Amino acid sequence: MEILPDLENRLPGRGAYTCIDRRCLTSAIAQRQFKRAFKHDVTVMPAEQFIEYIRLLLHDRIIGLIGLANKAGSITAGSSMVIDAARAKKKPGLVIVAEDVSEAIGDKIIQTATVHQISHRTVLSKDDLGLILGKAPRSAIAVASGGFVAQLEKAIDRYTNFLGEV
Repeated sequence: MEILPDLENRLPGRGAYTCIDRRCLTSAIAQRQFKRAFKHDVTVMPAEQFIEYIRLLLHDRIIGLIGLANKAGSITAGSSMVIDAARAKKKPGLVIVAEDVSEAIGDKIIQTATVHQISHRTVLSKDDLGLILGKAPRSAIAVASGGFVAQLEKAIDRYTNFLGEV
């Protein structure tokens, strides 16, 4: 029997729970807790490989949600356009700032979002944001208020929690 992560709780079969945190997962693998939970010999990837696999799943979830929001026309991209959107009458529900943006630009975007009471997160790279949108690298994106905001916040928070950045 092989252990697979089921981050969305949708896979068939029996499951075992561990918190979505790299330390918990490393501990569970080291202490053979999956064998105990399933009362059967199980195959588990080495801890670092398993952690990287889950990190990629969480990362891909964020990328997929941003891609869907973009297809739905809910994305504004680029630092100046995000700042303008934050100052507009109809405000976005979420601002995402790239991790590798310059400190001055990142601070300006985050400060504008904070002043206008818009939720913001820092995740992904400028290249990632640009690739998702099919454009050049982007420093920030704004997601229009609606269904994508809550899903993206949850996905980003799970990702940063897993990486231990919370």
